Amino acid sequence: MFKFLQASAAWRISMWTTLAFAGGTALAFSIVFFFVANAVQKGRDAWLSGEAAVLARVSSDTPRDRLYNRVVREVAELATQELPDERNASGQRLNSVFFLETDPDNNESPLWVGPGTNGAFLKAIQRTRPVPGSPQSIKVDGWATTFRVVTQNQNGRTIYLGLSNRGARYPLRALTRRFLLLWGSTVLMGFLVSYMSGYRTLLRVQRITDTVARIGSADLGERLPEPVNSDEISRLTRTFNHMLDRMQSSVNELRSVTDAVAHDLKSPVTSIRGALESVLSSSEPNEKWRDSVGDAIEGLDRLLSALDTTLDVAEAQAGALRLDRITVDLAAVVRQLVDLYQPAMDERHHEMIIDLEDHVVVEADWALLHRVLSNLIENEIAHLPVGCRITIRLQSREASATLAIEDNGPGFPPDIGARAFERFVKGKHSRGHGLGLAFVDAVVRAHGGTTKISDRPAGGAVITLSLPATVLHAV
Repeated sequence: MFKFLQASAAWRISMWTTLAFAGGTALAFSIVFFFVANAVQKGRDAWLSGEAAVLARVSSDTPRDRLYNRVVREVAELATQELPDERNASGQRLNSVFFLETDPDNNESPLWVGPGTNGAFLKAIQRTRPVPGSPQSIKVDGWATTFRVVTQNQNGRTIYLGLSNRGARYPLRALTRRFLLLWGSTVLMGFLVSYMSGYRTLLRVQRITDTVARIGSADLGERLPEPVNSDEISRLTRTFNHMLDRMQSSVNELRSVTDAVAHDLKSPVTSIRGALESVLSSSEPNEKWRDSVGDAIEGLDRLLSALDTTLDVAEAQAGALRLDRITVDLAAVVRQLVDLYQPAMDERHHEMIIDLEDHVVVEADWALLHRVLSNLIENEIAHLPVGCRITIRLQSREASATLAIEDNGPGFPPDIGARAFERFVKGKHSRGHGLGLAFVDAVVRAHGGTTKISDRPAGGAVITLSLPATVLHAV
């Protein structure tokens, strides 16, 4: 299950879905944040404009006597206290407000109410030159945040009322942090929901894949369970079942055709062979044509053998070969065949070396496997020059049984080696039909295995068979 989670396409599907969702929600927050920030700014600008107008009227209505500065200063201080006393986590006040009144016709110092001295603020105002009646932002040396400033001209005097933007940024930053926390949680939840939904859907596809992988030529009658709903996966399941119906019909038809061909060809050949044997056993024929009849019978035997092998190869390559699988100990089969062919090996002066790992067990058709190994040993006997060394090795590797037959003979010709497992491919001096190795390859592949031909560095050839092993090192 964990491997499926790693290899599942649900990761990619949920990732792209999550990225789209994350991008959409981030864009939505950015739009909302822009409107909230704009509304906050407009509210603060409205407060500045209103308070600046009030201070301008107070300045205009207050007599220019010695109490003027005191009255205007107290009114300005009251205006600065109208804002909530917002403070950050360290206790620092966030709403910093300043009031500045200048009179070009009077050499007295400007009237100032605000944090610190008015020097840095005067310089910032002179650099920016705010337009009367329109709130503007100025950057004051020594302050991290800007100030929004409103200017009012009244009776030759200029009034500046400024408010630090730090108080506005603090709630916006707090809103941003909360949104990021909410956004991250929502994106994570969306990813989990998207992944689980995609995983559950793809799990149904995986079940279809596993079931189809189990269906072979021997069990084409198995079908996928069809869900009651009518979504895309259900339609895919029904399509697979229809395809399996057609495949089963085609394989059954192929088997019927091959059986009919085998029967139609074997019957007359067997009849001719019987007639020839009857003539050969008669006491009347002379010795001259007795040999000819014997050659004819031998030729018919070779024809029957070639016909059987051709049909078997065709069925195996078409996936229609009938396999009667049983538990087979490969080492025991190889030893039995070596004992059977040992006299023929001795007659050709071949040295036989066997290196067999015990208890290498496979699930295979014993008769077909016996024919495969017999073909390989007979090829070694028939095609090797006298006095060669033949080595048969059997071992288990990674849940597979590997059988290698190597010799120190001349090896395969260059034009034959790459095509040795094809039908009717044989050497110039071969008396066979070029079906032996084709039959070996077809049967091994029908069992889910592989075949390979390679050259030995010191000369000779190596034929390697690999079959799935069901029990390794059984006791």
